[in-house]
Amino acid sequence: MKTIRLGSSNLQVPQIAIGCWRIHLAGRHDAELYIRTAIEEGAVFFDNADIYGNGKCEEILADSVQMSSSIRDKIIVQTKCGIRKGYYDFSKKHILDSVDGSLRRLKTDYIDILLLHRPDALIEPEEVAGAFDLLKKSGKVRNFGVSNHNPAQIKLLQKYIKQPLLANQLQFGIAHASMLSTGLNVNMMSDFANDRDGGVLDFCRLNDITIQAWSPFQYGFAEGVFLDNENFAPLNKKINELAEKYSVKNTTIALAWILRHPAKIQPIIGTMKIDRLRDCIKALDICLTREEWYGIYLAAGNKLP
Repeated sequence: MKTIRLGSSNLQVPQIAIGCWRIHLAGRHDAELYIRTAIEEGAVFFDNADIYGNGKCEEILADSVQMSSSIRDKIIVQTKCGIRKGYYDFSKKHILDSVDGSLRRLKTDYIDILLLHRPDALIEPEEVAGAFDLLKKSGKVRNFGVSNHNPAQIKLLQKYIKQPLLANQLQFGIAHASMLSTGLNVNMMSDFANDRDGGVLDFCRLNDITIQAWSPFQYGFAEGVFLDNENFAPLNKKINELAEKYSVKNTTIALAWILRHPAKIQPIIGTMKIDRLRDCIKALDICLTREEWYGIYLAAGNKLP
């Protein structure tokens, strides 16, 4: 498994991360088999959240790896906090309580990376800073990041916190590529020039923040997958042509498209199928040409000026 440096840290992580969003929907046996296979393949980075399955996903991960000190040192655990039923909460108390809950469910005494989930409009950054300081000092959390934040929101946090933000988890893929389109259509009047994220792609590159791509095979807001979807016929035709050329599955090409970007994006894959996991890992060995990469971008319905 190829690795990348996470943000500005010295932490080397697998370039493909395992998403645990839906792991509670699989049977315990299937979940354990999948996670153990992922570890054997070198995919030892597990992305979780306190709200996934109302905490069950964290419990299942711990049970599946039979969490112990020897196992814990071999895997990287990332989880998130901040989303509550009907509202968001970045208060100091909630962050601290959420981490304690995650630690219990994960059966561990530390979290490798804690992400603040979706932005809290009522954020008091001084409270976040206080929570981060306590978590870092106690050893409960080793590194920090955010999810679904724009540059201004990150800069507001950075004004108060002492710890670097290593990651920003954003939805990104061939059919959800607005943060690319904005940069390609600078000074144009088309819809593709609309800036929906404040230039977050370039901002993260400039500030050594790793972008983690969630739902890389989805279109819209996780409305469904574009692979083998008749509504994306030109895109699938192009992907299938390249899959045949490289003797891989269409899943591999779709992920290779993300990995080709020089920002060293870390995709979070949510499949629970072992064969698809292995197809994703094969994407690390494919480097699409510029012509192929732009061909896929255009086949998805995107435009170049």
